[in-house]
Amino acid sequence: MSSTGSPARSAWSGKWAFILAAAASAVGLGNMWRFPYLAAKYGGGPFLLTYLVLVFTFGASLLLLETALGRKTGLSAIGAFKSFGKKYAFIGVLTSAIPFIIVPYYCIIGGWVTKYTAAYLTVGPEALADGGGFFSSFISSNVESYVWMLLFMAIVFVVVALGVKGGIEKANLIMMPALIVMAAGIAIYTITMPGALEGVAYYLTPDFSKFSPELVIGAMGQMFYSLSLAMGIMITYGSYLNKKESLPHGVVRIGGFDLGVSFLAGLMIVPAAFVAMGSGEAVAAKAGPSLMFITLPGVFGDMGGAATIVGFLFFLLVLFAALTSAISLTETCVSIISDGAGWSRKRSLITVIIFIVVAGCFVNAGYNALSFIQPLGEGSTMLDFFDFISNSVMMPIAALLTCVFVGWIIKPKTIADEIKESSPFKLEKAWTVMIKYIAPVLIVVILVAYVAQQFGFFSM
Repeated sequence: MSSTGSPARSAWSGKWAFILAAAASAVGLGNMWRFPYLAAKYGGGPFLLTYLVLVFTFGASLLLLETALGRKTGLSAIGAFKSFGKKYAFIGVLTSAIPFIIVPYYCIIGGWVTKYTAAYLTVGPEALADGGGFFSSFISSNVESYVWMLLFMAIVFVVVALGVKGGIEKANLIMMPALIVMAAGIAIYTITMPGALEGVAYYLTPDFSKFSPELVIGAMGQMFYSLSLAMGIMITYGSYLNKKESLPHGVVRIGGFDLGVSFLAGLMIVPAAFVAMGSGEAVAAKAGPSLMFITLPGVFGDMGGAATIVGFLFFLLVLFAALTSAISLTETCVSIISDGAGWSRKRSLITVIIFIVVAGCFVNAGYNALSFIQPLGEGSTMLDFFDFISNSVMMPIAALLTCVFVGWIIKPKTIADEIKESSPFKLEKAWTVMIKYIAPVLIVVILVAYVAQQFGFFSM
């Protein structure tokens, strides 16, 4: 099947533009607040090794599938699946719905990060290290929380409006190297703190007594969500890729970027939190927003004169991570609308902007005007609900359907031939086995485990 994309379709300027963009999409908030928590919970070393293996087997296989599918068809998710028959369009519809659900609430969290980045320079670290009062007051505000969300959105929309080459490529070229440099710098500073080397040892030393099925499932889930799988991003980005670029090499580099940033995030956060709390178990007790916006500001607050600069740089790098992922999600939404409706990029972007702003304001109201809506039980918010539906339910189902579609309907050879257009595919047989047999089983495990966790039947 030849590409069916429009002649005016966007394209990457080269392989490194694609790799940086895909890596930027993969590197997001999950790397910063969930990976360190899981690493601390599961004894550091065993989790790191398990995650490493999964990224370059399970994760790389799915990345390769989605990227090749996008490049082969020259279309975003709906069109890519529909090109093999109208009856398969529903897989693309399900996949395409995911970024539309994720990007509004992702921009809300991006607004929180933007606020904290600025706050380290305006109100100072002491105001932020108050045990959660500052954070609770901010997210429940009827005006301020919306202002910072809209500011974050505006940055994202401007970058996407500038196009693939003029906006996304240039933004990633600045933000990704800056993110890595800042992460490495903060990590180096962190491990020089008194007592931090104990945290480093805890983080890096393999303690295989901590190895368990829960560890494997936690690593699988983190890898799955971190690599931007099953949400149409890699299909869209693959559709912008030149036929001459090696897909296996690109995928390996994307996985390496994600792994490297996750490792640095753990090296920043685990030793610092270890110093403040005294043990890996104490660090592991904190996860998600509470780790990022309550625990870490307290840790930074104890750094004395360095608190302002360390806190600012940390949240700046988190802001870059959030922006790169939000840009990828928004670009995917624009591409889906453009391909599906046959609209111009400008018209599609305006439609997406209106949707994201309205949906974002609605979900954000779950922390203030609509806080009485608690869809997942006492204390939950609409953000929690949409995060659960998109990440824990829809993404695994979409990934499972994609594996069944490629593995059993159009056959792996169809995608393998696309991969071999630009380079040898020495691991074709192993990849085929992964897509047909192993990946579907692992995806079902992720789906069942995360749904069971939500309703209290399983703990990770």
